[in-house]
Amino acid sequence: MFSHLSERLNKVIKNLTGQGRLTEANIKDTLRDIRIALLEADVALPVAKHFIEHIEEKAVGKEVMESLKPGQVLIKLVHDELVAMMGEKNEILELRAQAPAVILMAGLQGSGKTTTVAKLARHLKETQKKSVLVTSADIYRPAAIEQLATLAKTIGVEYFPSSTTDDPVAIAKNAIQAAKNKVIDVVIIDTAGRLHIDDVMMDEIKRINAAINPVETLFVVDSMTGQDAANTAKAFHDALPLTGVILTKADGDARGGAALSIRQITGKPIKFIGMGEKVDALEPFHPDRIASRILGMGDVLTLVEEAERNLDREKAEKLVKKIKKGKSFDLEDFRDQIKQIHNMGGMMGIMSKLPGMNQLPDKVKGQFNDKKLTEIEAIINSMRPIERRYPERIKNSHKRRISTGSGTSIQAVNQLLKQFTLMQKMMKKMSKQGGMMKLMRGMRGKFPFGGGMPPGMPF
Repeated sequence: MFSHLSERLNKVIKNLTGQGRLTEANIKDTLRDIRIALLEADVALPVAKHFIEHIEEKAVGKEVMESLKPGQVLIKLVHDELVAMMGEKNEILELRAQAPAVILMAGLQGSGKTTTVAKLARHLKETQKKSVLVTSADIYRPAAIEQLATLAKTIGVEYFPSSTTDDPVAIAKNAIQAAKNKVIDVVIIDTAGRLHIDDVMMDEIKRINAAINPVETLFVVDSMTGQDAANTAKAFHDALPLTGVILTKADGDARGGAALSIRQITGKPIKFIGMGEKVDALEPFHPDRIASRILGMGDVLTLVEEAERNLDREKAEKLVKKIKKGKSFDLEDFRDQIKQIHNMGGMMGIMSKLPGMNQLPDKVKGQFNDKKLTEIEAIINSMRPIERRYPERIKNSHKRRISTGSGTSIQAVNQLLKQFTLMQKMMKKMSKQGGMMKLMRGMRGKFPFGGGMPPGMPF
């Protein structure tokens, strides 16, 4: 997300480097380029205009501090204005109500609403230790009802059954009563979506909203619809007392116009952002962190939080102890590391949150290939347990079985084994010579990601 906008903004700011101060002359050209970058990112015209006016007010005549360059001053101004545009801070869900706290989900068909119900339920269960019940009031799509039932089972939350013959208002009321009976903390109600906004749809969701009086009414919108996302959000806001927005499919949107426009147009905060199809791919929306990502500063805080949630600390400690004792790092250990990377959103998910990644050449970015990791995991899974523990015992006669079982080639198996042997030797050598930091530095370039990790990047 934001890759095109990020690239354009960084190019514009770079052009200011070397100038002694921001003047009306150089700021005018720069702001014109920023305006074009925003419009190309599908930011609504009034929002882009407002943004530029605010930057110009603050930038013209601003003295450059001794330790800074004009580009750095502009980065600070643009960063602060992006944060202000998107809402200053993360707006948490308001769940301080007599149990159960009720969340009503609204949105058009195809926006990812049903999946988002499950993602939100999982988020509340995992991060806030809430008990959650979900139900579907979408009586027009049996598939949506079945999908939510399946997702509820997958993430381990309560599901209140419904059918296409039920009344949507009755479904919502009965689900809330069932939650009361079971002393459940939160109820999330999915509602029907349409391909476009219509009176029937709006009347129905208004009836549900009036009948249950939810503490949160969240609008779920596909970020890839760009400006239309902001306009649709406004239409729902005019009809319902929305309390916030959830942006979905943000991982597939290189522009980001919806995220930059919705808050300004509706006045309602973006509370979460969906960054993938998996049920754990939901992030709280932090305007300051998103602004940092856009400007190439990375988002290390989110990365650390994801590590805290997703990394298996016990396995990591066991691996460190194992290496310190001089035992070999085997393919079972390596497979565990790959799974940890997947849990963190894959290589690109991790790298996108590191500072300066958007300034790396595409050739270097291409080395962080999640498909390659998936291939490696498939090869390791096709090995027998003893082969994973003692890869040196794998003979040519075994490689055909492994390549066939993993759907790869013998060359791919050979490449993995060759690079893994180098990595294993390096770890053994470094663990004897003094500490894990030396070991990590020595590992650089030894990972089988095609061309290896670029110099200077972390383990």
